[in-house]
Amino acid sequence: MKLHIRRPPTAGAETGAVDAAYGAIEVSELADAFASAVHTAQPLRPVGAVLPQGSSRVVQTAEIAEVDAMMTRDALTTLRTLQTFSYVVALLLHRTELSYYITLSQDGRLWRALNAAEFESAEVAFRHFEEQAVRLADIELRRTQLEAQNEHLVAMIEESQAQAERLRADLDNHLEQAQIVSNRQQQVRKEVAQLEAQRLASQAQLNKTVRLIQQLRTTSNERIPNLTVRRIDI
Repeated sequence: MKLHIRRPPTAGAETGAVDAAYGAIEVSELADAFASAVHTAQPLRPVGAVLPQGSSRVVQTAEIAEVDAMMTRDALTTLRTLQTFSYVVALLLHRTELSYYITLSQDGRLWRALNAAEFESAEVAFRHFEEQAVRLADIELRRTQLEAQNEHLVAMIEESQAQAERLRADLDNHLEQAQIVSNRQQQVRKEVAQLEAQRLASQAQLNKTVRLIQQLRTTSNERIPNLTVRRIDI
């Protein structure tokens, strides 16, 4: 079977040559040529595309300025987000185009952006950016932990020093108060000794005065004559 291709009309002498040329092409030859072309053709991939492992869906690099402009117009809806220190990963949906954008920002500025037509591919890219952001933030995490540990140690040192000062003040107060009590005890002992001496002196003087009174009474009584009391019988 031959494939007859429509040709433009030709004038008399040229007709036979044209027919011979066109008629020489057979279907079998065209089929072989087409099969060979299909076998050797390679699928086209956009420049900068990222193929998630285990998926044939394509994730392409997006222009930062374009994504910024869409964000400014509020054309993107946030589906997922991850923030670790100054790094933010976002999975965004463009409702009009039904496409997904995956962004990685640092200090509020877009750093990288990807575009995917399928949610599954967008999820893979989002997890990839997540891992990258976590790795980048590891050093900041370590710095923050060390800062917190140092602040905690400084606070403990300050508290320990304050406690030591309080204990030292308590000890100084105890020693000072003990000295005051000792001085007070010595003073009181002196006063007690003086009072005791005064008491003894007063007691001796009182005893002397009592004896003198007794003597005076005795002497006074001796000067009274003996009187005989008569008994009158009635």
